[in-house]
Amino acid sequence: MSANTFFSANLLLAYTAYFVGTASPGPSNLAIMSIAANNGRKAALAFAAGVISGSMFWASIATVGISAALIAYSHFIVAIKIFGGVYLLWLAFKSGRTALSATAGGALERDRPATLKALYVKGALLHLTNPKAILVWVSIVALSSNSSGATHGAVIPGCAVIGTFVFSGYAVLFSIDRARRIYKRTRRALEGCLAVVFGVAGVRLLGWSST
Repeated sequence: MSANTFFSANLLLAYTAYFVGTASPGPSNLAIMSIAANNGRKAALAFAAGVISGSMFWASIATVGISAALIAYSHFIVAIKIFGGVYLLWLAFKSGRTALSATAGGALERDRPATLKALYVKGALLHLTNPKAILVWVSIVALSSNSSGATHGAVIPGCAVIGTFVFSGYAVLFSIDRARRIYKRTRRALEGCLAVVFGVAGVRLLGWSST
C-alpha cells in the first residue's frame, strides 16, 4: 500500500473529524477531567479506556453496515435515546449534588467502591448510550469510503489511536498535581458545569426521542 493510498484525502478528513469530535469539550472529556483530579491517573485512564471501547464498538458496527439498519429501525434509536437521556439526567443530578457538597469527589466516582473495572464500565456505558455516536461514526465511515463505497481499512485503527491519545491525554494532564490543585479550587464550579452539560444532553435526547 503506497503512502498516497494510505493517507488519502478522505481518510485524513475522517481523522480530522474524529479528532475534533473527541478533543472538543463534552460529557466524556469533562468526566475524565473530574475523575483524574479526584481519583488520580489510573482511575481516569480506566474510565477513558471505557469511553474508547464504546467508541470503537460503534465504529465496528458502522463499518460492517449494521448501523444503517439500526438507524432505519426507529424503535431501536428511540430506546437508546430514552435510556441515554435518563442516564445522563441521573449523572446531572449526581454532579449537581457534588457541586453543592462541601466534600470532594466527582459524581462518577463518589459511589464506593470505585474500582477500575467499575470506572471502565461507566466510561463505556456513557458512550454506548449516546445515539449521536452512531450518527458520527456513520459520517466518519462515509468520509473515509472510496468512490466504490468501500471503507478504508485504516479508519478504525487510526481513530483508535487518536481517541486513545486524546482521552488518555486528558486523564494524564488533569492528574498532574498542579492541575489537580486548580481543580480542587474550582471543583464546585466545574462540577456545576458538568451537571449542566449532562442535564442539557439528557433533556435533548429525551426531547428527540419524543419527536
